[in-house]
Amino acid sequence: MDNLSILFDAPVLSVQLLLDGLLIGAIFALAAYGMALVWGVMNVINIAQGEFVMLGGYVAFFTYQAGVHPLLAVPAAAVLLYILGWLLYRTIIFRVVDRDLFISILATFGLSILLQQLANELFGADVRTVSGELGTTFLFDGMVTVAHIKLLTFALALILGGLLLMFLRRSRMGQAIRATAQNARAARIMGVDTDRVYAVTFGLNAAICGAAGALVAMTWFIHPYLGLPYTIRSFMIVIVAGLGNVIAVLGAGMGLGVAENFAGFVFGAEYQAAFVFALLVVILVWRRFSLARHRKYLK
Repeated sequence: MDNLSILFDAPVLSVQLLLDGLLIGAIFALAAYGMALVWGVMNVINIAQGEFVMLGGYVAFFTYQAGVHPLLAVPAAAVLLYILGWLLYRTIIFRVVDRDLFISILATFGLSILLQQLANELFGADVRTVSGELGTTFLFDGMVTVAHIKLLTFALALILGGLLLMFLRRSRMGQAIRATAQNARAARIMGVDTDRVYAVTFGLNAAICGAAGALVAMTWFIHPYLGLPYTIRSFMIVIVAGLGNVIAVLGAGMGLGVAENFAGFVFGAEYQAAFVFALLVVILVWRRFSLARHRKYLK
């Protein structure tokens, strides 16, 4: 706990951890919103969520290796992952829609392992990163640094989330997605092709995660086993924020980013992943008691 005393002795370090957590938290929220979309519309919990993020990161890496600016990898990752998500729905996911929720968990867990191992075989287990250096701003006499690439990825995450929200509210397909989420049977009666809606929804989720992965590659690093922590983060954010509250998802994502940063500093980077899993257990227990108390109140 020596690092905790350092925070009290040098409060400016808390500012650094806070800023870094908020900036990375927007990317967490972006991936989580994709999970909320699939869960809310299709009643499918996608355990392969983090693998989509990982694959988006590799798109950014290989785009950068080809000499293209990494920022252009964001739309490229979104497009390629949309195609992958659409294909995965047509071959696998359509079989578990309208089935028991546990079946979708098993199916997407198997898909997660498959994508993870394929990435390991094709790309190797080495840690990769993309140089998106755009300069750094120094605050408090140089004791706090803010990388411009982190500010840019934060802004892009917010813009992508805003564009998705506009698509869902204003486009015909977005209206069909929202109608299907509210009542799939009624939507079918009204002439909505719910199978097409599900395919587009899963593709959109994969595209969002692909874009998030490209942003991760520019600010952090990627490797084939990156996916599980991002799946856990997305799941926690959705549990806390709910399925339809965009602002709550953003707030929960940024809060998680801050909590992780402080935990990594206080307990050590080697325990940061353990903190994420422990926090998941705490949130699930809290949610269980919260729902039980709500049901008791209704009675």
